[in-house]
Amino acid sequence: MKRGGRVAAGVGVAVVVAVVVTGCGSGSDGSERQKAQMRSYCVALGDWQEARDEANGDTGVVNGAGDAALAAARHLDQSGLEPAGSDLLTDTSHAVNGDTTSEGRAVSSCDADGFETLVHQPS
Repeated sequence: MKRGGRVAAGVGVAVVVAVVVTGCGSGSDGSERQKAQMRSYCVALGDWQEARDEANGDTGVVNGAGDAALAAARHLDQSGLEPAGSDLLTDTSHAVNGDTTSEGRAVSSCDADGFETLVHQPS
């Protein structure tokens, strides 16, 4: 997946989307809210993957993208919106620290929710 040089902007967008969706009123359908939050998470995870893959030694961008992915995972966890049977917060934490098995589980959660185009399996 290449989205070409939009990593820094994408990180900011992922955080903004997470904040905006968080502010949705209680009248929102729970499954729609979960889907929107999961999409925000998958965007952030994909942005981190892209930043890591294209870093060329720039750890600041990678760390910032990792922080955004962790924030999105933390929000899913604290809101009780994680997919059943998953632990995205733990998997994301391990993934951004180099654990490709955890990264694969996080990516699979995105795939299962229909957001496979936003992420890629680790190589």
